Amino acid sequence: LTDADIENLAVELDAIRRDVEDSLGERDARYIRRTIAAQRGLEVAGRLLLAFGSRRTARWAGTAVLALAKIIENMEISHNVLHGQWDWMNDPEIHSATWEWDMVGAAKHWRITHNVAHHDYTNVLGMDDDVGYGVLRVTRDEPWRPANVLNLPINTVLALGFEWGIGMQHLETRKILKPETRAATIVRLREFTTKAARQLAKDYLVFPALTALSPGQWGRAGFVATVKANLAANVIRNLWANAVIFCGHFPDGAEKFTAGDMAGESRGQWYLRQMLGSANINAGPALGFLTGNLSYQIEHPLYPDLPSYRLAEISPRVRALCDKYDLPYTTGPLLVQYGKAWRTIA
Repeated sequence: LTDADIENLAVELDAIRRDVEDSLGERDARYIRRTIAAQRGLEVAGRLLLAFGSRRTARWAGTAVLALAKIIENMEISHNVLHGQWDWMNDPEIHSATWEWDMVGAAKHWRITHNVAHHDYTNVLGMDDDVGYGVLRVTRDEPWRPANVLNLPINTVLALGFEWGIGMQHLETRKILKPETRAATIVRLREFTTKAARQLAKDYLVFPALTALSPGQWGRAGFVATVKANLAANVIRNLWANAVIFCGHFPDGAEKFTAGDMAGESRGQWYLRQMLGSANINAGPALGFLTGNLSYQIEHPLYPDLPSYRLAEISPRVRALCDKYDLPYTTGPLLVQYGKAWRTIA
């Protein structure tokens, strides 16, 4: 593309943003409030099934419903609220500055590592911590180390405990060794351990204890069963979040960049990097909802602070621009995209 092409692309992408911003209103506010209410209803239903369902099938159902509630809370609600997608409502509850999510990591930490480091420097090696999360080699631009032989088992552990990887991403514990950064690192560690302790107590102490006191699950057996159910729900949520996020940046066609690629980067070139560094998942309304609409990963980094459920209507316009400027629009089925991500990691 010529410089003029890139700047024209920026003008057309800015026009899409304005169209959405100008149309935001009660319909959008109603959507997020109903989504939050439905998610909380699912969580209550899951907890009740675990507390009062004495049969194994009831415990399985409770675990499944609780896992679904956690997926919706993380993907379609918290991820998007913390992006500031609903700040325009001026609702003190549904606001990026006040929302806390159902994960071990502190929301305030994630807003820095994700909203700033990741979205400003998408797929830039050495600047975007999501390129390998500090433990994986996902591009040949990064020097190979013997530890990279363990890429696959490391990613398996990361997927199973993905909320811990996200929670610890911002800590930068090595900085505790430097006097000039020690105090700030200690503060981050304290904030993380406080949030993680509260989360662990909720899932593995408080709710199991309540279950143990319920008529359907007296005693130690009910406590242990609920601990197992909560652990399973968290792992299911972790695996799903890992799959969706990795499909967005690691399959074939999702480009990686070096810091030199950003030299003198204009607004149009920033847009272009977002488009080239991302990949979509073929999804209908249900799958799109469960991914937090990150199935539209090409559109999301272009407009990270626009309501996620609007990305489906934006997508045809973005794809038309890709055709117009002869740019790739990388997309594919979920299992295919995730398989390609694992192949890249391998």
